[in-house]
Amino acid sequence: MTMSKAQILIVEDDRSLADVLDYNLRQDGYQTIVANDGQEGLHQAKLRSPDLVVLDLMLPLVDGLEICRRLRADPVTRNTLVLMLTAKSEETDQVVGFSVGTDDYVSKPFSVKVLLERIRALLRRRDGNSSSGSVLVSQGVMVDRERHCVTVDERGIDLTRSEFGLLEALIRQPGRVYSRSELIDAALGGDSLVLERTIDVHIRSLRKKLNLHAELIETVRGIGYRFRDPSGATEA
Repeated sequence: MTMSKAQILIVEDDRSLADVLDYNLRQDGYQTIVANDGQEGLHQAKLRSPDLVVLDLMLPLVDGLEICRRLRADPVTRNTLVLMLTAKSEETDQVVGFSVGTDDYVSKPFSVKVLLERIRALLRRRDGNSSSGSVLVSQGVMVDRERHCVTVDERGIDLTRSEFGLLEALIRQPGRVYSRSELIDAALGGDSLVLERTIDVHIRSLRKKLNLHAELIETVRGIGYRFRDPSGATEA
C-alpha cells in the first residue's frame, strides 16, 4: 500500500480537533476513519485494520494507553503504527507511552503541519523496513525484516515495532557500541522526537523477551548498548 493511500484511524474525543485532523488528512490523500471514544476506537481498529492510528491519550471509556496495549496484544493489529496525542508533556508520560508500544508521540498543542510530517515519516519508515528481505542471524537469534518476525532458538517472540527496530540495528553490527542517540536514529528514525531514556525502557523490555539470551545485549556504561559479538552476525 502506498503512503498516499494509507488508511488512518483518528481516535479523539475533542470533536472539533477530530474534524480538523480528518479534513487535513483527507486533503493529504489518506483514507480516514474517526472514533470519538476509546471503545469505538478499539472496535474500528479491529474492524478496519488501519495502517496508522492517531490516538489521544485521555479518552472516555477506554484510555489511550489501554487501547495501545490491546492493539499490541491482538495479532490483527499488533503491527499497526500508533502515534499518541496528549495534552501532557512530562517526560514520564512519554516513557510510559513508548513502553506500551507507541511508535511516536506528539504533545498538544501542535501544528497540523508538524503532525502530518510525523505521520509521513512513520509510514516512510514502515515502507522502507518492509522493502528489505535481509535475514540476520547471530547466536540463536534470527531477525527477518521481510516477514517482520524474530525467533530465539527457533521459537518466535512478539516484539513491538520499536523493539524490533532496536534489535535489528544492534544485531546488524555485533560488537559496535551504539549511543542512545544513535539508536534513536538507527532504529526509530532521526525524525522521531524520542527521549534518550526511552531507549532504556525498550532495552529492558527487549531483554525480558529474549529471556535466556538477554545477556546478548550488553550495556556499555556511560555510552549505550551493543550486541555481543563472539562470532559475528551472518546475513542471508
